[in-house]
Formats: sequence, structure tokens, C-alpha cells
Amino acid sequence: MLSNNNVIIAFDFGLRRIGCAVGQNITNTATPLGTIKNSAAGPDWKKIEAWINEWNPAILVVGLPNHADGSKSQMTIDVEKFISKLQIFNISIKTIDERYTSIEAREILKNERQLGLRKRIQKEMIDATAATLIAKRWLNKKS
Repeated sequence: MLSNNNVIIAFDFGLRRIGCAVGQNITNTATPLGTIKNSAAGPDWKKIEAWINEWNPAILVVGLPNHADGSKSQMTIDVEKFISKLQIFNISIKTIDERYTSIEAREILKNERQLGLRKRIQKEMIDATAATLIAKRWLNKKS
């Protein structure tokens, strides 16, 4: 499978849901794809594979939730396990600091709701928007 060198897929890992977004190097933009269910049995790998096949990314970007001082959190260990399993797709995997993306995503969505641009805010929207912020951070860091 040939990858599209301009496309990335970003993941905001959570124990119940994994937010996903797609980004492009050319335009430095990212948009939410949605969320993937996650549980003790693991994420919905078929959905991840379907998005990878659809978007053909050159890079997968995963947000790392370290503590404010940079040390690993328990969630960081779970994210590292997720990253090790993502390697089955044989696509370059990069990580980026994702501290505060969920808070930032919630604020963005609240502002859009106040402007009348969206109805009720669902948790899935926050996760997908957080993944979009992760993608944008990585794209901005690259340029």
C-alpha cells in the first residue's frame, strides 16, 4: 500500500474512546474523523484499519499525556501499549505532547455552541476535536 506523504492520522487515546483526526502537510489543516470505541478488550482495530486504508497516511501521530513536569502518567503507559500495537500497520508513528488538548477542545466546542454553530456537546466530539488539536500541533511543529 502506497502512502500519501501529505496525510497524517492523529489519535487522542482514552480508555473508553480514542479520538481520531486527519491532517494534511500541504494545507497544515486537520479535521476530526470521529472516535473509536476502546475497552478492556482493546480498541476497535477494524475501524482503525478502515481509516488507515481510506486515508493512506504517511504518519500516525499519537498524543502523549505526560504530567506537567514531563514525567510519565499511568495513561502514558497505556498509550505506549497502544503505540506498540499500531506498529502492525507498518506506518511511521510519531508522538507529541497532548497535555490540555481535551480542555482546549471543550472550550472550542463551548464557544461554537455559544455562537450557535453547534447543538449539544457530546463526549465523542471532545475526543475527536482533541485529536484534531494533536494533529495541528504536530503539523505546526513540522513547518
